[in-house]
Amino acid sequence: MARHGLRIWLSRALVALVLLFGGAPAYADFGTVGTPLAPCVMRGPATLSPHRLFAHPERFDCTTPQVRFGSGDYWLLSAPLARVAAGPLTVRSGSLWQGEATLDILYADGRIVRLAADGHATTRNLQLGAIVSWAVPQRAAPPVRLLWHVADSANVRGILNGARIATAAQARGSNLTLAALYAGFGGLCLALLVYNLALWGALRHRFQLAYCAMVCAQMTYAFSSSGALAWLWPRIANNDRIRINYLMLAIAACCALLFARAFFEERVFAGRLGRAANAVSAAVLAAAIALVVLAPWHVVLLDRLYACAFLGFLALSPVVIWQAKRKRSDYLWLFAIAWAAPIMLGAIRVAANFDRFAWSFLIDNSTLLSMTIEAVLSSLAIAYRFRLLSRERDEAREQEIAARLLADTDPLTGLLNRRAFLARAIGREGGQTLIILDLDHFKTVNDTIGHDGGDEVLRLVARVLRQSVPAEGMVARFGGEEFVLIAPARFAPPAETILARLRATRMPFDLRITASIGSCTGPLLRETDWKALYRHADRALFEAKDSGRDRARAALPLAA
Repeated sequence: MARHGLRIWLSRALVALVLLFGGAPAYADFGTVGTPLAPCVMRGPATLSPHRLFAHPERFDCTTPQVRFGSGDYWLLSAPLARVAAGPLTVRSGSLWQGEATLDILYADGRIVRLAADGHATTRNLQLGAIVSWAVPQRAAPPVRLLWHVADSANVRGILNGARIATAAQARGSNLTLAALYAGFGGLCLALLVYNLALWGALRHRFQLAYCAMVCAQMTYAFSSSGALAWLWPRIANNDRIRINYLMLAIAACCALLFARAFFEERVFAGRLGRAANAVSAAVLAAAIALVVLAPWHVVLLDRLYACAFLGFLALSPVVIWQAKRKRSDYLWLFAIAWAAPIMLGAIRVAANFDRFAWSFLIDNSTLLSMTIEAVLSSLAIAYRFRLLSRERDEAREQEIAARLLADTDPLTGLLNRRAFLARAIGREGGQTLIILDLDHFKTVNDTIGHDGGDEVLRLVARVLRQSVPAEGMVARFGGEEFVLIAPARFAPPAETILARLRATRMPFDLRITASIGSCTGPLLRETDWKALYRHADRALFEAKDSGRDRARAALPLAA
């Protein structure tokens, strides 16, 4: 019932996270603020005249999707700008793999102003959300149309994606909203990292380090893909920042797979599944390294290979679930809940890489949502794993204690056995009184009432001795009908008191049970002391038996 309740709670947490991180961006328009521009496309070199292009918009293709044009140099013309807001304006678009870019702005008075940027200038214009923002120069006449030229466009997922014109206030609001979300994600990752590193220092489970490596990779990817890296390092070329994105996303995926392998029981990834996981990790890393090193050479092909490697990663997930179910893993449902959203969003992202979805800012940044859900729920899964481990540890500890008690006690009477008694008795400081009690004619008792009755007599005698021994003393059954009691000399119970209690105890079939007692007082620091003490007390016991039984005798105290 507890596990079922936790499953329901985790499912609700997943829905809440999706609503929180999926709904908040829509409310704030996320990074897609402003008015869409819907540019038309024409292939051409940078040497063409912007005046002629503005004058002949019919030369541009407004119907063919951008991804079908392939790589190269392109001109892109916006639709006429209607009702442009007063005040400072910005032209915004998504960050893509490309060379130099220019923006020509046509004003109502016929004047054209050109803004040019290479890869380094693009970095300086990068805003949070990896949005390239151009500040529109203010003039008396309003801008009426925009014309971009993009050189060496890889056109992996478009030539100019998400082009919009927005006010400076809208751009600042977008940056603040995104800063809050990215900061929340960074703070969450940092807290989880510190928490799990601290736990690892105490518990040293392998999956904790794998989880910390995954969180570090996710933080680095988010820092780079968000555009914050460009703020920290404005001299980096934007294409190099994109290279870092590819590499860190691959490392995060491999760390996630490593965490899954360490989190599950070893039997889940044993055999071919483990080898398949190694192959997928190697393929993802190899594809990322190839793109980082070789691009822009055949960058579209390298991007497709990278996406195919992630397809293998996604295809491995249902196999892991099936294998975990087949191997009866205790953590299958945790994995399914924690990784459902990341796998689903990852599939959408890979499909977008294959042009199955039009470019969307939310899809392009869905990795942040999937990483957030995965990091939070994986941390909850780790907490549940610790709960199971602590339960297993407690059960093992209880079994160990029970086994130790069984090893130290006499199973019939519950008293200490000889081995445990000697281990605890030898080494006691101060004078100790040893009392040896032996039941009289116990064989006759067994012959009269049977061994079951004799066992009950032994249990009743053990109870009398437990009630007689002080808190500082111990009592044990040495075997058969012989019992031994040790206590500090000043607290030792009188032997006659023990005999009197034994006589007053009602026995099975109202039998009269008596005993003989021998005692001796002396040191008990070493084994030799024990041997001497026991020898003298045993002699006193024989004197009591020789004197007629049902009595006690004490040997002379031994010197320290």
